Amino acid sequence: MVSKLGMRKAFEFLRLIRPLNCIMMGVAVLAGAFVVRADVPSSLSDALLKFALGFLTAFTLSGASMAINDYWDRDIDKINEPSRPIPGGVISPVEGLIFAAVLTLIGFIAAILISPLCLFIAVVSWIISVSYNTKGKGTGLPGNFLVSSCVAVPFFYGSFIVRERPELSALIFAVLAFLSNTGREVMKGIVDIQGDRTRNIKTIAISHGERTAAYVGSTFYVLASGLSFLPVYFGLVSLWFLPFVLFADVGFVASSVMLIRDHSRENAKRIKNLALLWMSFVLLAIITGSITK
Repeated sequence: MVSKLGMRKAFEFLRLIRPLNCIMMGVAVLAGAFVVRADVPSSLSDALLKFALGFLTAFTLSGASMAINDYWDRDIDKINEPSRPIPGGVISPVEGLIFAAVLTLIGFIAAILISPLCLFIAVVSWIISVSYNTKGKGTGLPGNFLVSSCVAVPFFYGSFIVRERPELSALIFAVLAFLSNTGREVMKGIVDIQGDRTRNIKTIAISHGERTAAYVGSTFYVLASGLSFLPVYFGLVSLWFLPFVLFADVGFVASSVMLIRDHSRENAKRIKNLALLWMSFVLLAIITGSITK
């Protein structure tokens, strides 16, 4: 019995950090590193170690952000997501915070083992994330921008693992990530509208209605899709980038049309989850286009 309870608790801690999101953030760091890796003098073992530490930084700090978010939103989640580990009662709020602190420490240690600059970027990203969870969420669209900036940072972080200076490739991919994730965050406001109303969170869905939120979120998706050709145009990736990113673009545009036609909570939730699939294909496009260049 104890073993089963322990296994369930471990599983709920894993659910708390949303491992798929954490993995995607880690892969985004790798994508940022791969796209600028050419002609960088480094031994294979040194490069692999830095890539592993970069992935670990993004994974753990993303997980910490998710845990902090669930702690802070535990009352809202009783309405929006009652099956989540904290509102469901399997993990206590204090346990969630302790887990977040441990993940944060691991992430910062991994960052400093790469370089002081990487630690600085990690700390800034963590501060932005905590600011969103505690204060920024209530601001609506500005809060969405805070979340999206955290999603964009891994591309810069990955590039700084390889070269300690800004790169055009990192900027372009960060912009694409920012736009597509902002679309997802705006659409997520439709999903969370019932709980968000209890705390007077000024999402576009609450302030201007679900229909307007559907159009605004779709606009960000379409903008990201429209700019997705830039990496090929600037010669940052090979043509193998195109099949995967075009698949994602079609997915984003189709999702936008679907949500505009039906902006119900149930449909918005399906499209919010689909967005992770389209983002995964964008990451696959970046990595494939980078290693084949």
